[in-house]
Amino acid sequence: MKTFHLTVARIGENLFDEEVVSVSLPGIEGTFQILAGHEPFVSLLTAGTVHIKNANGQGHSFETPKEGVAEISYSQATVLL
Repeated sequence: MKTFHLTVARIGENLFDEEVVSVSLPGIEGTFQILAGHEPFVSLLTAGTVHIKNANGQGHSFETPKEGVAEISYSQATVLL
């Protein structure tokens, strides 16, 4: 199973930092999912829920009460809330 590194953070607080299989994010134009090897891009986020599936199959989620930004590359993703 292919994985990529995901970091989810707020100013002064690291919420999540590990290898994952997928992450679903609340984009301003709708929810989208990121998998390993995804084309690089940057997206604005809106209020909603971040759903994460880690390499062990465990699920994690974070509420995004306000806007944020996601930066995606082939082997990593950074979500700033």
